[in-house]
Amino acid sequence: MAKRTKLTAPSADDLAKLDADFRSENRTRPNPATAPIASVAAEAALTGDAEPAQQKLNRLDAETLREAQEQGRLIVDLPIDQIDEASMVRDRTLLEKDELDELQASIAANGLRLPIEVYKTEDGYGLLSGYRRLLAMRNLHELTNMREYATIKALVRPATDAATAFAAMVEENEVRANLSHFERGRIAVIAAKQGAFTNTEEAINALFASGSAAKRSKVKSFAEVFEYLGDMLKFPEDLTERRGLRLATALRQGGEGALRDALEIAGRYKRADEEWAALEPVVEAQIEGTAPVTKRGRPKAPPVPGWHGDTLQLSNGISLRKESDSHGYFIRVQGKHVTADLLEGVMEHVQFMLEKPKR
Repeated sequence: MAKRTKLTAPSADDLAKLDADFRSENRTRPNPATAPIASVAAEAALTGDAEPAQQKLNRLDAETLREAQEQGRLIVDLPIDQIDEASMVRDRTLLEKDELDELQASIAANGLRLPIEVYKTEDGYGLLSGYRRLLAMRNLHELTNMREYATIKALVRPATDAATAFAAMVEENEVRANLSHFERGRIAVIAAKQGAFTNTEEAINALFASGSAAKRSKVKSFAEVFEYLGDMLKFPEDLTERRGLRLATALRQGGEGALRDALEIAGRYKRADEEWAALEPVVEAQIEGTAPVTKRGRPKAPPVPGWHGDTLQLSNGISLRKESDSHGYFIRVQGKHVTADLLEGVMEHVQFMLEKPKR
């Protein structure tokens, strides 16, 4: 049988000592129910701070709010008509109507769950990310004229350089709505031409830094397709990976002229497969190093002289296309009869036209 321990009640002196020890250990322990203003007041009393407690608390709140605003962590409501979605060239070239309708229905039912991102401009705000969300809100406002769709929740990001802005835009679409191969190459070229990056390769490495080396190599190929043929392709987003890579290979082997001639004919087609059918023989011939097969029938009609968009087609087969980039305007001269001597004469004539005194 276990031996029982005899309990002895503490004396009055023992209880007094325990109470004194407890009080000394908990003298500085904060009361969890104490309000922040009481803590600030107590701190001010101990430190001799003459600033009123409520005033100090208001100042700390204001500083916290200002810091969040400066860092772009504060969500605000902005009028949709103050946001310029064209302040940057968008990376997405096509918007699926079904996807946009689905987004509008979701916003109408549940509200906008994710804010857009903008940056301050002289006239309002420029759009960084959230193009489809902004477009959906504008469509809803036009359809309903309801005040709740006249503004949109937004994060106002700090003033940033163009490279960071392009990266933010590409990152959003890569995560939420994967870009096509052509769209990736296109935005890399545009970002470089607008001066955000030194060249296209630097743009690709920065905009798609998280992608593999193989992915960046494919983007580079489609960037070449956009740079040399983007003004003539009617269905570039429909190019499969294989077709786009073969098209880039044909361009690297000197096939630009032949491919552009083929696209002149394909310009009247209304389907992507018809456009590729016009390009494929030229691509195969360029890659394999053989002459393209000439089909019997009516000879190829020469390009019609005159303006075709931004291209001026001359009767002798030479075409002049006006283009621009971040450095200014330039004219692309193409055709079988274009030579260095001819261009030198053109430059002298341009010089005369620009220096000719105005009457």
